Amino acid sequence: MKKKMLVIFCCFCFLLLKLSGNIVQAEKGEDEPTNLYARSAVLMDADSGRILFGKDERRKLPMASTTKIMTCILVLEQMQEDQKASVSDYAVCQPKVRLGVKKKEQFYVNDLLYSLMLESHNDSAVVLAEAIAGTVEEFADLMNEKAKKLGCQNTHFVTPNGLDGEDEDGIHETTAEDLARIMRYCIMESEEREKFLEITQTKDYSFSNVAGDRTFTCHNHNVFLSMMEGALSGKTGFTSEAGYCYVGALRRDGRTFIVSLLACGWPNNKDYKWKDTRRLMEYGLEHYHYQKVEKKVEKIPVRILEARDERQPFLHNSVLLAEATESRDFKILLKQGEEVEVKIVKEKKLYAPVRRGQKVGTVRYRLNGETIHSTDLIASESIQKRDLGWCFEILMKKICF
Repeated sequence: MKKKMLVIFCCFCFLLLKLSGNIVQAEKGEDEPTNLYARSAVLMDADSGRILFGKDERRKLPMASTTKIMTCILVLEQMQEDQKASVSDYAVCQPKVRLGVKKKEQFYVNDLLYSLMLESHNDSAVVLAEAIAGTVEEFADLMNEKAKKLGCQNTHFVTPNGLDGEDEDGIHETTAEDLARIMRYCIMESEEREKFLEITQTKDYSFSNVAGDRTFTCHNHNVFLSMMEGALSGKTGFTSEAGYCYVGALRRDGRTFIVSLLACGWPNNKDYKWKDTRRLMEYGLEHYHYQKVEKKVEKIPVRILEARDERQPFLHNSVLLAEATESRDFKILLKQGEEVEVKIVKEKKLYAPVRRGQKVGTVRYRLNGETIHSTDLIASESIQKRDLGWCFEILMKKICF
């Protein structure tokens, strides 16, 4: 009887532990994504540029052909209408994957952009780079210049196609954070964003060289476009050094998310990047929704030294009221439990004169310690500087009247 009771008790304890383990796992699943294959990953809100989730997001790693989103947007922004490009010896000798261009052959730049983004042809990338900048090295300079303008502090471009490379300034590398930032520029900020989306969303594209004696057909290999509702754009990449990489965007219910993945498996794990992309996109869709931030700022008193104030002429300072240039509500993607705080930053000392509309501080809206929105604090009136002449005039008025 005692043995039977002991067995029943042990079974009960086992079931309890199993159940509690499931509960813990369920609770963990409600938080940030875990067990990602990628060594470095980011989920970004494309509207604000805020990082919603990061895994080692500032780790520098090679990015393979995801490089080509920068190549594409630079060419789109600098190409001429109906511009032609000639093939060099260097372009011909590029390794697979390649279009198969021939020396001195000519193509329309616009056509090669589809070869670049749909099939990820390495020779097409070189032809495009040389058409825009003259040499691959000079085009890399343009890429690095653009990256710095976008705030990419941990990115260095050497090649236009993403093949592993190195120069005197370092190796060809980026971070998941910077890669997401570049994609955000391509689809949200660039004047050529609509054309970029048109190219990257195209399923099939056929074209000929300028002579018309050779025809080519490109097929889009971005599986993500048919994998999730609202899939917007994306680019795959692979080298033996970088592993499988991916950067993609999704737009649904007024929300736009970007996922970037670096070092997301090696052969034979080609599908890891799709699993990670889905996991991060679903996390964003489930947990982040637009919420109205009702944080109106009332007029703030600011002390002004050496000010004229006829109401209190014998005081050496005055108080003006400052107001925010924007005091309206705004919307932001928030997760349950997140709350926006308002911080007023103003000068400790301000001296007259102060003109109406002059900036006297800043209103910062902060989330998790980071500023997500800011607006100027401006003077709502003008205040002149007191001087001996004004003081004498006030004294005379007091004596005479």
